Amino acid sequence: MHRYRTHTCGALREADAGQTARLSGWCHRIRDHGGVLFIDLRDHYGMTQCVADPDSPAFRLIETFRSEWVVRLDGKVRLRPAGTENADMPTGQVELYVTDAEVLGPAAELPLNVFGDQPYPEETRLKYRFLDLRKEKLHANIMLRGAVIDSLRRRMKEGGFFEFQTPILTASSPEGARDFLVPARLHPGKFYALPQAPQQFKQLIMVAGFDRYFQIAPCFRDEDARADRSPGEFYQLDIEMSFVEQEDVFQAIEPVLRGVFEEFANGKPVTQQFPRIPYRESMLKYGSDKPDLRNPLVICDVSDEFNQESVTFNAFKNVIRKGGVVRAIPAPGAASQPRSFFDKLNDWARSEGAPGLGYIVFEEDGGALTGKGPIAKFIPADVQAALAAKAGVRAGDALFFSAGDEDKAAKLAGAARIRIGNELGLSKTDVFEFCWIVDFPMYEWNEDEKRIDFSHNPFSMPQGGLEALDSKDPREINAYQYDIVCNGVELSSGAIRNHRPDIMKRAFEIAGYGEDVLIERFGGMYRAFQYGAPPHGGIAPGVDRIVMLLAGEENLREIVLFPMNQRAEDVLMGAPGDVSAKQLRELHIRLNLPEKS
Repeated sequence: MHRYRTHTCGALREADAGQTARLSGWCHRIRDHGGVLFIDLRDHYGMTQCVADPDSPAFRLIETFRSEWVVRLDGKVRLRPAGTENADMPTGQVELYVTDAEVLGPAAELPLNVFGDQPYPEETRLKYRFLDLRKEKLHANIMLRGAVIDSLRRRMKEGGFFEFQTPILTASSPEGARDFLVPARLHPGKFYALPQAPQQFKQLIMVAGFDRYFQIAPCFRDEDARADRSPGEFYQLDIEMSFVEQEDVFQAIEPVLRGVFEEFANGKPVTQQFPRIPYRESMLKYGSDKPDLRNPLVICDVSDEFNQESVTFNAFKNVIRKGGVVRAIPAPGAASQPRSFFDKLNDWARSEGAPGLGYIVFEEDGGALTGKGPIAKFIPADVQAALAAKAGVRAGDALFFSAGDEDKAAKLAGAARIRIGNELGLSKTDVFEFCWIVDFPMYEWNEDEKRIDFSHNPFSMPQGGLEALDSKDPREINAYQYDIVCNGVELSSGAIRNHRPDIMKRAFEIAGYGEDVLIERFGGMYRAFQYGAPPHGGIAPGVDRIVMLLAGEENLREIVLFPMNQRAEDVLMGAPGDVSAKQLRELHIRLNLPEKS
């Protein structure tokens, strides 16, 4: 017999009744029923109920067992008594009558319980993460993560992609988030950086003649934590393809993501054909460039209606005169809501920094549509009818309004759309709604510096190429740049790359950067493009966010093995930590710490 086990804790079935078995695992739960001890023994594979009564030679030892002790139990497999079976457990038809036992690893008093759903502070959970990971749900999430990565890898290979590994120690990137720097011992005063993404390397792989690249790539960014972004590091499905246009990337990636979600969605519907939504249309209709399409509400612009001479609601008219806009958010069926529904939305809008949310409630009066509410008296009946027609609302519905400069009005309207959809129970659940956001603007106005600047990715190919750069207003130029969004979560950004040195040089000139900046900051890639670069493009869906959505979690902490806390600290291992004076001398580093307040 094996030293520790003949079966795992998830293996025994009815057919094993009568056999002798040896199990090893953790004491998940111990129950004393009138002198008969029941131990739910748990390992990676499952759980088995084990029983010992006073006649068992191991009874006295088992009486000393405590929660989470690691033990070995030998005994006879038998069918559970009629009526005590547990259909929710794969091993629920049998139990192990224990005749011998051994303590393999006793456990001290637990700082958090593994059994049950008692909540614990984040710091406690992360400091004792090895205990937290023993919980069934978290254990299952981590296994799901591994299975999702296996599926992504398999699907990419089936699509003709080959997996490459790019450097972890590289040069500091002047764009994007802050780098994590690594001192170079052999080069005093110089530093490597951990890659924020393999962006330049994967493009160089295309220049080198490898056609279809992918990698489950670790990325490192010194950013503040958010629920959907881990501080420090994350993983992405990094992809690049040669001799492709935007649609080729879509056709390659859509089946991978759709397939993975269908595989792990537990029957939830998944979008079959991802709609393409232009950026400006998304900002207008949904108030966001990562729209949650489970919500059916569509925002519309009603600036023209409020700017009519007959309208006397000057708060909105003044906004429009200053170049702002008014957006309308429909609320189907809201007329039946109590006054507190409207008051709470107003209070929420004020908490977001807005003056409030104006609204009109539409009713039918003598066959005609009539608006009521705080601002209705300032809006003539014909304009009210025009507002209702434009927003697609009817009697029994309400219409909320967001006003301000375009960006602020869109942001508030987008947040209000989500809130109203949830409050009224209009948003679908248990479904995965995908879309592509396309046609991102290449440039934007930098108000702080009073100049044109790149709006997002400076290495995207401008639509229209060099001709567009030379002839169009920069703010009218779109880029071959795209995002994948699922249920309001941005999974990825990607682009067809600007592979032409002449176009790249001109694109940077428009943003105020000379060729010297290109050479200084991106010299390796810029030089490579001088020697024959293929048209290429790619994308990098976030693995962590994919798993988070599939697991039904709202925080990445629940799908990462050993996450950091909100202050980017690893409280389990004690990182970041102090290093010795000797280590600093070897690296030619002297500390200049801020004074303690």
